[in-house]
Amino acid sequence: MYKIGITGGIGSGKTTVCKVFEVLGIPVFYADTEAKNIMIKDAELIEGVKSTFGKNSYFDDGILNNKHIAAIVFNSEIELAKLNALVHPAVFRAFDAWANEVKNNVPYTLKEAALLFESDSYKMCDTSILVTAPMETKINRVIQRDNVSTEQVKARMSKQMTDEDKAKMAEHFIVNDEEHSIIKQVLSLHKHFLQLASKVQTI
Repeated sequence: MYKIGITGGIGSGKTTVCKVFEVLGIPVFYADTEAKNIMIKDAELIEGVKSTFGKNSYFDDGILNNKHIAAIVFNSEIELAKLNALVHPAVFRAFDAWANEVKNNVPYTLKEAALLFESDSYKMCDTSILVTAPMETKINRVIQRDNVSTEQVKARMSKQMTDEDKAKMAEHFIVNDEEHSIIKQVLSLHKHFLQLASKVQTI
């Protein structure tokens, strides 16, 4: 089955783009959402988190102690890297399991991930899409969505790869600037991916 990774910086609107693909019948694996789920479901990950960040990482009822984890990793790139080293492989395992469940029913799937390139998860995909938008547009979207300040948005952005760097690694692009039609762009890519998927299936 053909696997496509899709990413974009904060405020790019990649989730909106994914919803259009879903309307076309293409299933989407939302890596960031799944990461939150497996933090309390994946036994191997849970044990790793406890071993690395202490038993206080989880409450007695099994719920993740977000404040405890955040206090450790928020201002430490080293500790954040440790957490990512635990979470990313667990997400990879979840994606593999999910893909095996849906592979017989669809021509291709999408894996939506904010850190598609940073986590190397793009290597698990056959190709990738980068959703882009003007900086001002992205900032305004996040301000309205999360009720945060411009400075807070820029701080979040500073921790992600730039669109320029991502563009060097992506193979397909969708411009979500509220001027170009997302639907037309998605339909064009959908047609292209169906052709690629059919070739893979005949090999």
